[in-house]
Amino acid sequence: MPSRCLLIILDGLGDRTHESLGGRTPLAAARTPHLDELARLGANGLFHAGELGLALPSEDAHFALFGYQAEEFPGRGLLEALGAGLEVRPGEVYLLARLLAAAEEDGGLRVLAFEPPWARPEAEELFSSLAALRDQHPDLTLSRTKGLEAILTLRGPASPWLTDSSPLVEGRYLMEVQPWREWAEDEATLAAAGSINDFLISAHRSLRGHPVNLERQRRGLPPLNALATQRPGRLREVRPFKERWGLRAATVSSGLVYWGLARFLGLEVIARKDTADPAADLAGRLEAARRLLADFDLVHVHTKAPDQAAHTKNPAAKREVIEALDQGLGRAIGPLLDDPEVLLVVTSDHSTPSAGPLIHSGEPVPLLMAGRGVRRDGVSRFDEVSAAAGVLGLVRGRELMNLILNHLNRAKLRGLMDGPEDQPFWPGPRRPLKV
Repeated sequence: MPSRCLLIILDGLGDRTHESLGGRTPLAAARTPHLDELARLGANGLFHAGELGLALPSEDAHFALFGYQAEEFPGRGLLEALGAGLEVRPGEVYLLARLLAAAEEDGGLRVLAFEPPWARPEAEELFSSLAALRDQHPDLTLSRTKGLEAILTLRGPASPWLTDSSPLVEGRYLMEVQPWREWAEDEATLAAAGSINDFLISAHRSLRGHPVNLERQRRGLPPLNALATQRPGRLREVRPFKERWGLRAATVSSGLVYWGLARFLGLEVIARKDTADPAADLAGRLEAARRLLADFDLVHVHTKAPDQAAHTKNPAAKREVIEALDQGLGRAIGPLLDDPEVLLVVTSDHSTPSAGPLIHSGEPVPLLMAGRGVRRDGVSRFDEVSAAAGVLGLVRGRELMNLILNHLNRAKLRGLMDGPEDQPFWPGPRRPLKV
């Protein structure tokens, strides 16, 4: 059996059927000879990181597929703060923040656009002006991360049990930040909600009269005049991946949330930036992963390209991206496939429908495992329906890590205790008896 695992995540790969693709999903409609060959060589099935029908964001899905429980999750705001390299302190709360265009209507702020046309100097000037609000709001700090995005830090001790102000959908109003129902009487949570609401109001008042926005309006562009927040998080203790699963792991990925999640769990981060060529991006990440497998037991390779294509709500565009990724896979997979020590695992974190109103959806995604000793079934196509006939069946959540341990010959026989803790991997941290 193999001794090391390459885990390839094609983000948002799953989808629904579309009449424009002949009643098929973008994956089923795509020409994917390399993914199909891997399916033919291995075991296939379906994967859901949570419960069937549950629509998960990428961070929650990744947290689950890495073998962690929902109650251990620290919040996306915390993960992106880590990914951006911010100094993270216990007790502080971190929220995703975004500069956007809004209109004052009926006493509220209706979102006009989350990503209006903007220029880098404009964003820099506007974020710089918001830094001056520190004097009025000493408990809050806004740190720009990229584009129109930032992290809003609420100094501790603070509460993360807060609702979002971002409606996520254009045409709706920014929402008042409120405590969760269970924390409605908690003084710290009430104070945190009040501080954030006050800051958002101050930010709008500062931005609406800024020279950059006055000039944008003169040119017929919507003003970047509001901030929206969501997904607060706070640092918490969690068992590092190496201690939980007995595997030294690394990630080759792009995106703050994936870098932050890896740092939170103790994975080595090999940061890559996306380009306009998803095939070359994936091929380069696979080549980097092949080198890393000399030192790591598990290497996670991630591409966001299918998810981003699906968010354009164009099924044909998603099909084209999938075909490009298959070409990139074909360029680099040969040496990995030929290595008897490598277990290849290919799946996705969630489904992203490329039509309709949903951001993500709750259908399972295809999963394949290929390597020496892995059972071979009769599946010869890698898509959402063909994979359902595979020998793996339906795999959920941490079961994926259990299967990886099993195929690496590291699964511990239940009941054995070779250390003081009942860890899932074998051998454990055993202590020799000295005579």
